[in-house]
Parts: sequence; structure tokens; C-alpha cells
Amino acid sequence: MIQKRVSRWSLWDYRQGMEVNGYKIEPGANLYGANLWHADLRNANLTSANLWHANLTLAYLVDADLTGAKLTAADLSHANLEGANLPGANLYGAYLWGAYLRGANLRGANLRKADLMVANLTNADLMGADLTNAILEESNLTRANLMGANLERAGLGAANLTGAKLTGAKLERAFLIAANLWGADLHRANLRDAILTNANLYEANLRGANLRNAYLRDASLVRAHLMGANLLEADLMGANLWGANLAGANLTGANLTGANLWGANLLEADLMGANLTGANLTGATMPDGTIHD
Repeated sequence: MIQKRVSRWSLWDYRQGMEVNGYKIEPGANLYGANLWHADLRNANLTSANLWHANLTLAYLVDADLTGAKLTAADLSHANLEGANLPGANLYGAYLWGAYLRGANLRGANLRKADLMVANLTNADLMGADLTNAILEESNLTRANLMGANLERAGLGAANLTGAKLTGAKLERAFLIAANLWGADLHRANLRDAILTNANLYEANLRGANLRNAYLRDASLVRAHLMGANLLEADLMGANLWGANLAGANLTGANLTGANLWGANLLEADLMGANLTGANLTGATMPDGTIHD
């Protein structure tokens, strides 16, 4: 099917409303299944618009206002949404593969089961967003605000979360295999049963985080990187830290009851007040450099 030519619009069009591919672009517009492929929709006002199943592949939505818009199952692959406003938008099952969302406002947005693989979410605001079962493999979440976000069962393999804010985020059963969490703020984050195999948590703030039964072991014997991490009062009960690098980590008051620390590196780690009842420390390098029997 031959795509219609997408006309660019003027300031007059913006004030009076505009049409793209025969579709009226305005707040509350019914654009169900609309073909807006490669459309120039910069600064467009589509608040509360119905864009279910719409084709927005390669669309230019820079600074567009999509507050409360319905984008369920919409195709936004490779769309440019830099600085776009999407608070409260419904993106359930939306296809955002490779989308550019740098600095976008997605506060409280519904992104359940959305595909955000290799998407750029640098500096994006995802505070309180629902990302349950979302696909975020190889996505860039550098300095993103994910405070209070729900990432339960989300796939974050090889995602870049350097400097991301995850205070109070729910990451139960999340897949963070080989994820880069360097310097991330995970204060009081819920990482219970999370898969953190070979994750880089260097200098991450995990103070008061729930890491019960979290899996930090890697089958290829590459260690999880927790060097210098802040795990003050963190709950690591039953966590698998086999071979983990915890050198210089702050584990003051941490709960390591029943944790598997076989062969872990705890050199110069602070274990003051930590509970190691039933922990497996076989072959572990202790804070003073000795090897535990």
C-alpha cells in the first residue's frame, strides 16, 4: 500500500487544528487504527486522544502532548518522542522498539507488556509508571526517574540504568541479567526474587533494599559486581551471592541469613551488625583478607 504524503503544518494549522493523512489532529481525537506512519506531529496536542492500534512508526512526536492518550497496542517503533508529554497515557502492549524517548514525561503511564527493547529513555520521567512484564532489553535508562515504578517481571537484560533513580521501585522477579546499574539509586527498592546475574551494581545505593532470594550468580562464573555498593540494612535473606564481588561494600546491619556467599569477595567490606546466620561463606574472602573455611 502506497503511503500518503505527510504535509508539514504551520502555526496557523496548530491553532485551528490540523489534518494529517486525512485525520484530524486535536485533543480527544478518535484515531483508532489511524495510519500516521512517519507523520510530523511535533508539538501536536493529542491529549486524551484514542490511538488504539494506530501506526505511528517513525512518527515525529517531539514535544507532543499525549497526556492521558489511549495508545494500547499502538506501533511507535523508532518514533521520536523526545520531550513528549505522556503522563497517565495508556501504552499497554504498545510497540516502542527503538523509540527515542529522551526526557519524555511518562509519569504514571501504563506500560504493561510494552516492548521498549533498545529504546532510548535517557532522563525520562517514569515515576510511578507500570512496567509490569515490559520488555526493556538493551534499553538506555541512564538517569531515568523510576521512583515507585512497577517493574515486576520486567525484562531488563543488558539495560543501561547508570545513575537511574529506583527508590521504592518494585522489581520483584525482574530479569536484570547483565544490566548496568552503576551508581543507580535503589534505596528501599523491592528486588525480591529478582534475577541479577552478572549485573553491574558498582557504587549502587541499595540501602534498605529487599533482595530476599535474589539471584546474583552467573553460570559462566562471571561475578556480580557489587564492589563499593551501599547495602546498609539491606535484606539479603536467602540471596544467591555465589562468587559475587562485594569488596568494600557497606553491609552494615544487612540481613544475610541463609545467603549463599560461597567464594564471594568480601575484602574490606563492612559487616558490622550484619546477620550471617546460616550463611554459606565457604571459600569467601573475608574483610581481613583471610579465606573462610
